Amino acid sequence: MSLKTARRIAAQALGAGEARIRFKPDSLTKASEALTREDIRGLVKDGGIYALPQTGQTRLRGQHYHAQRKKGRKLGRGNKKGKMYSRVSQKEDWMLKVRAQRAYLAKLKEEKKIESADARHIYLMIKGRAFRGRSALEAHLREKKIIK
Repeated sequence: MSLKTARRIAAQALGAGEARIRFKPDSLTKASEALTREDIRGLVKDGGIYALPQTGQTRLRGQHYHAQRKKGRKLGRGNKKGKMYSRVSQKEDWMLKVRAQRAYLAKLKEEKKIESADARHIYLMIKGRAFRGRSALEAHLREKKIIK
């Protein structure tokens, strides 16, 4: 059998590509004299024919990049991909703001720094998008002297 055929059969036996198959110099004659698949499998078992280990792409640069991102680097305008609301949707942004404002209002109510009726009114204002964020809500409460 030709070495080309032996290589193909060995590749099937080892579950590797033909390019990774190697013959040991001392078993080249045995490989060329092999007549059946069983002969090739025997050579594979003896170690006369073997497959090189798989080589992959290195992840070193990718790992470094992700480590930097974890630290908060590479997040500037030049590194943003996608449209304005593709990173955080408008709904998600709204939910985050409202939850923060409602939590702040609940804290004030629990500490008795705000009356129940005022709290209800402010709650409905939050729902109606009267404040851009928690700090705007705080500023409004101080300005109107609602906080005790």
